[in-house]
Amino acid sequence: MQPAPAPAPPPPPQVDGCFKIDFLFVVDDSYSMYEEQTNLTANFPKFLTAIDSYINASGSLLDYRLAVTTTGVSTIDHPDVNAANGAFRGACGIDRQWVERSDYDVEQAFGCRATVGLEGPYTEMPLRAVELALSDRIADGTNEGFLREDALLAIIILTDEDDCTNFEGIADSDCHTDLSEHVTFLDQLTGDRSRWAMSVIAGATECSSDFGTAEEAVRLKEVIELAGDNGVFSSICEGDLSPALTDALDTFSAACESFEPIN
Repeated sequence: MQPAPAPAPPPPPQVDGCFKIDFLFVVDDSYSMYEEQTNLTANFPKFLTAIDSYINASGSLLDYRLAVTTTGVSTIDHPDVNAANGAFRGACGIDRQWVERSDYDVEQAFGCRATVGLEGPYTEMPLRAVELALSDRIADGTNEGFLREDALLAIIILTDEDDCTNFEGIADSDCHTDLSEHVTFLDQLTGDRSRWAMSVIAGATECSSDFGTAEEAVRLKEVIELAGDNGVFSSICEGDLSPALTDALDTFSAACESFEPIN
């Protein structure tokens, strides 16, 4: 008589939300960002304190990665040598192209990388920079290994101009890309709308403050509307950027709790 087959192991426990977030910062490196970059650098320690202390729904600390690129993209008529074209900023005491929780002196390394300078192209293309960072620069090995299938992708764009992405690569032409294409790219890249979120810190209107001036970011506001609940827009003209960074983290936290794992 054959022994009865062993019972099947129980299914793994269902865990709500996510444990990991991959943060991609896209920072404007054009000359007009001098005051805003100074303000941003001063506010990064507060943001890092917030994510270091973030506890997810299961009571665990967040496993995070922080990467920085710029809004600079080379164009056919302006092949700017200072354009990052989506490449993550490295160095600053760490060999890999991103910073993570376990690294020594995360605050110093991240602040160093986020201080991107002011020599980038004057035509800002943050949406194109996001796509290059997460496609072409992954494929050619520059940013290889950053994206994790079990992590929420959290994008933070900081600029005092509107997006002027155009796929023809001609600077100063009409910024006429279909904004839904950028959202579709992120949906397809991550596998589901619930698996990415975006924060834009830019000009809600044409505005000015002690930290510089900004034009209204019409296209970037529209992208945030397309992102739905996983998008948030804040003004870069606020004297203290802490609320904007807090709003970004709150949005990412809510998205993390609704994170849909890949089956």
